[in-house]
Amino acid sequence: MSLLGIDVGTTGCKAVLFSDEGPILGSAYAEYDIKRPQPGYMELDAQRVWEAVKATLRKAFSSAGREPCRALSVASMGEAFVPVSAGRQILGASILLSDRRGAEYVDGLHRSLSDEECYRISGNPVGAQYGLPKLMWIKEHQPDLYRDTYKFLNWAGFVAYMLGAGPRVDYTLANRDLLFDIRSADWSPKLLSASGIDRDKLPDCVAPGAALGAIAPATASELGLPPSTMIVAGTHDQCANALGCGVISPGQAMYGMGTFPTIVPVYSELPDPSRMVRFGLNTEHHAIAGRFVSFLYHMGGATIKWYRDTFAASEHRAARERGGDVYEQLFSELPAEPGPLMVLPHFSPMGPPDFLSDSSGVIVGLKSHTQRGAILKAILEANAFALKISVDNLASVGVALEGFAAVGGGSRSEAAVQLCADIFDRPFTRPNVTEAGALGAAILAGVASGVYPSAEAAVRQLVRVERRFEPDPKAALRYRELYEKFRELSRLMTPFARSWSSFQREGGEQSTP
Repeated sequence: MSLLGIDVGTTGCKAVLFSDEGPILGSAYAEYDIKRPQPGYMELDAQRVWEAVKATLRKAFSSAGREPCRALSVASMGEAFVPVSAGRQILGASILLSDRRGAEYVDGLHRSLSDEECYRISGNPVGAQYGLPKLMWIKEHQPDLYRDTYKFLNWAGFVAYMLGAGPRVDYTLANRDLLFDIRSADWSPKLLSASGIDRDKLPDCVAPGAALGAIAPATASELGLPPSTMIVAGTHDQCANALGCGVISPGQAMYGMGTFPTIVPVYSELPDPSRMVRFGLNTEHHAIAGRFVSFLYHMGGATIKWYRDTFAASEHRAARERGGDVYEQLFSELPAEPGPLMVLPHFSPMGPPDFLSDSSGVIVGLKSHTQRGAILKAILEANAFALKISVDNLASVGVALEGFAAVGGGSRSEAAVQLCADIFDRPFTRPNVTEAGALGAAILAGVASGVYPSAEAAVRQLVRVERRFEPDPKAALRYRELYEKFRELSRLMTPFARSWSSFQREGGEQSTP
């Protein structure tokens, strides 16, 4: 008997078939590109992504010899949604959190309710990155699409819907729309009223792990899945990552090393809103009942992809033709010592505490003899430094983190994980399954279908520490010094980087026919 975990991310999706005892029986991955139809627009071709999801399902299941599948669940990126019809047709593109559309409504939302009031309801401060401003933009600028849309579905709920479930959203992904009441676990009448969004355009809210029915027979036949396969409500991919690496208790934190480097600390109670909102820190439900999490994140993983495509494009193509990837080679080129370059990682939008949506990256220290590996290492260091600012902010509100579990594609590099242990001066562990997001989804599927008595029991059975990374005292001392330099660089260069980005954008718009 097997369980299927699906993980839909910003730049790729994967499907992993797990034995109920834990080993991977089959897996598949497909990559897709972010579309930028205009300056400031960032979206996904929802039909293209749905085809990629189906392709990974077919490949993963067939590679496992069509092992009987008991249930499936989906983990997905937050904020982004797909407009669909009642006939399960895709009606438009999926706008990503980093898209600037909707930013113009934030001031109006602030006039209707303060950050602290919004936080007390939803667990989030008002911000342009959430789904709500995008919905408001669609309602005003694409009224036909808004009128014709049956439901706006977050990605995990969308995939479940296309497989045959009813239109549903789990608590964790509902939270990313800025319309969810975290205490009543339903859409907030006050937030709906303040925004003008119609309740009937939104799906019903359910707990992560709720049973949603069986896969549609025609879809099961198309994908080669058993028609009896149960569909189970999924969760935000960061919550799935945390569950899949065993981060379910207060004081623990997951460190996701993917497109969005993300730290997910766990709480047993909702933190004080007045203290959290000061640093732009959110709170939402965890994938398991009785726990809550925050997200400390930015889009620095996209900078690593930029590095790959800029400095190793031909090697990347050659590696893909061989069925592999180029990252092992690139990470082998990292210098042993910290530095000597420093990066301001504003190549893409940044998360808390500043939520920069329009800035520019900076590289300091380049010399004529600089090797490309030094640039990659500086990017990795900058990604960790940017997250450390929010970890320090958490400590100032009384949340202490004892250690981190590293997951995601970047965690395959021992050098990258060790670098993080040194920067945070805390132990890092790496679990036995690097695809923790898919495993977290599979655990939800297994609990709902009766394979495991609880998520906690599943974690005890399935999650093992593969390796522990202790901070190196000498490197940690050097990184404390570099961290202060990073904060100084950020303070000095961020205003210029933002004005430079604006200057470039305005010049580009003026020169466009």
